[in-house]
Amino acid sequence: MKKIPIRQINTQSFTLRKLEDLMAGKEMQHALHRHDFYFILAVQKGEGVHEIDFEKFTVNDHVVYFLRPGQVHQLQLKAGASGYIMEFSPEFYQPLHKTLNTNFCQLDKSGFKKMHHQLLIMHRELQEKQEAYHDAIKASLDIFFIEFLRRWRTIENKTQKVLPYMQDRLEGFLELVELHSAEHKQVAWYTSQMNLSAYQLNEITKATLGKTSSEIINDHIILEAKRYLLATANQVKEIADILGYEDISYFIRFFKKHTGYTPDAFRNKSV
Repeated sequence: MKKIPIRQINTQSFTLRKLEDLMAGKEMQHALHRHDFYFILAVQKGEGVHEIDFEKFTVNDHVVYFLRPGQVHQLQLKAGASGYIMEFSPEFYQPLHKTLNTNFCQLDKSGFKKMHHQLLIMHRELQEKQEAYHDAIKASLDIFFIEFLRRWRTIENKTQKVLPYMQDRLEGFLELVELHSAEHKQVAWYTSQMNLSAYQLNEITKATLGKTSSEIINDHIILEAKRYLLATANQVKEIADILGYEDISYFIRFFKKHTGYTPDAFRNKSV
């Protein structure tokens, strides 16, 4: 049974590299894969296509892409791009608002300049490796993500603030779904693990993501199904087994209800 290719970060746990150095005047091609680390692509200048969890984005100047561990993506950058690729493990740093419901932020020149300044600082710290340079990098990461969140909220007109308690509980719920959705698909199991009522959990998910907790569980299962359908050659029955469905016909009905396609039809239309 084929798994989606997983790229792992090296032993340094944090890397920050210039696109110019990585590409050396050539195109960059990343085939479909997933990471076990956070991945940030900050494009100062460039053209191409970036597909994240099967949503295609056109690469433009002054754009920042943010991927969480487990997401799948593929990337094509034309020669001549400039900017940075940053990678770090969850053990090294946990981003502020790590459940931010976006994968990219298109900035203007001045907005990108502020974030680019922190990238320059981090790159210098990594190169010079002075005393406590990891602490300095983490401090710059705090500022980088604060600026990312500010810019995203301004662009998307996200003026409603989420209470820290709700944010913390949401993050706990999403982590449980990520780890246990194959075995547990009912909201009751998650509320028992979190010592919440179904009403309380729904209030949290609706206030933060605009969805019920059941919808979030189903969305995650569908996303995982799409990942296996398009990133592996596994048969539909094998994918159903991975996702915890003994009855393949039930899995097919579930997938079609949420996507409008059978698994095979979805795979064929996306080839």
